[in-house]
Amino acid sequence: MTIDTASPHKPQSPSPASPKDPRAALFKDPNFRWMTAGSFLSMLGDQFTLIALPWLVLQMTGDTLVLGTVLALISIPRALFILVGGALVDRHSPKQVLMVTKYVNLVLLAALAGLVLAGTLTLWMVYALSLGIGLATAFSIPAGTAMMPHVVARPQLQAANGISLGLRQLTMFLGPLLAGLLIALFGTGDTAASEATHANATGIGLAFAIDALSFAVSAWTLSQVQTHAAPATPTAAPQAVLASVAHGLAHFWRDHELRTCFLYWSAIALFIMGPIHIAIPVLASSTPQLGAAAFGTMVGAHGAGTLLGMVVSGMVPRLRIGSLGLTILAFDAVIGVLFMPLGLITAVWQGAGLMLAIGLLGGFMQVSVFTWIQQRVPPALLGRAMSLFMFIFMGLAPISAAVTGWVMKGITLAQLFAASGGTLVVLTALALLLTPMRRVTDTAPAAR
Repeated sequence: MTIDTASPHKPQSPSPASPKDPRAALFKDPNFRWMTAGSFLSMLGDQFTLIALPWLVLQMTGDTLVLGTVLALISIPRALFILVGGALVDRHSPKQVLMVTKYVNLVLLAALAGLVLAGTLTLWMVYALSLGIGLATAFSIPAGTAMMPHVVARPQLQAANGISLGLRQLTMFLGPLLAGLLIALFGTGDTAASEATHANATGIGLAFAIDALSFAVSAWTLSQVQTHAAPATPTAAPQAVLASVAHGLAHFWRDHELRTCFLYWSAIALFIMGPIHIAIPVLASSTPQLGAAAFGTMVGAHGAGTLLGMVVSGMVPRLRIGSLGLTILAFDAVIGVLFMPLGLITAVWQGAGLMLAIGLLGGFMQVSVFTWIQQRVPPALLGRAMSLFMFIFMGLAPISAAVTGWVMKGITLAQLFAASGGTLVVLTALALLLTPMRRVTDTAPAAR
């Protein structure tokens, strides 16, 4: 393993904007501070809704089918429209689209909070508001992921992405904990059932209100961000949205390395994401030595490892095994090997250790991959590129989860984990031997 710290040129003297110390320059940049603070608050608020919404549905109906319907109303529109969202981001600007989605989410969540607190919420309202949240997310995700190159300089992207994704991981740990505490504070174990339900509803309503407030504050912080001027491009008649999506897909297909990476990640989403999301909870619940607490510990270990990997990526952004492509393949192969024995664990520490290592490797590569896409794709296509990348995991992962649930009826957990890990190792080997993945470098095409 080598650490490439070479720089194409040396500055005359150290300065805050020097690529030698990008993190110091980032925190001196008010635009980055405004954007990061707002994003952190918004992502933290999102976690309140992710906890409160399922709890609300179960409080109202106790029906897992209804819960599945609500979650589908969020995830399906998000997957279907995320590519359209990317096209609109490229047509207008990430900041404009993101600002609109923040106001839309503010209205939806404020309405949801008010209806819950007033006790007038009905199931059809939950369905309608969930659909609206899913549609808004389809546009906010490509806008949010395309913002960074419009705010920071190219040499700072790796460090900026490391900080942003690390904070996101932190909110995924803190948010559910705080939301659960909020709901629990308004629930009492010694009151009558109706009173307890009302108390829980109060906590749920406040959770939605906090998320709505986070969107209001983050919209204000976003308004303070001054984005870089877009590079001059020849004027052309605006394309229809679907034509714009098709144009972006055609461009990515013609880029051999980008096409290879997207196809490789699609295969991973189909073959690996399902077992991660489905088999690990089943493992914890079906193994006598484990249980719910063990499941939480394993998920927490994975989150901690991911956060640590992102921190390491920000500290040593040029850490590579040869090229970026070789590093991706090597890390994925190791993840596959670590995944295989998960079905055989008999103690919490075993699962936590494996998940910590998997998260560490995955977190490191998340930052590198985000940065590579942002640097490789022309700014005019960045929204569509990031929406396609997110679609791969948000659109294909549910298919993988459904297939995994069906496959688990015929094989054991140990066989599933071994097969999934082995499949990932085989995929990395095929990509190494048959594709240009190994030649993918951090250098943008224009700089070659």
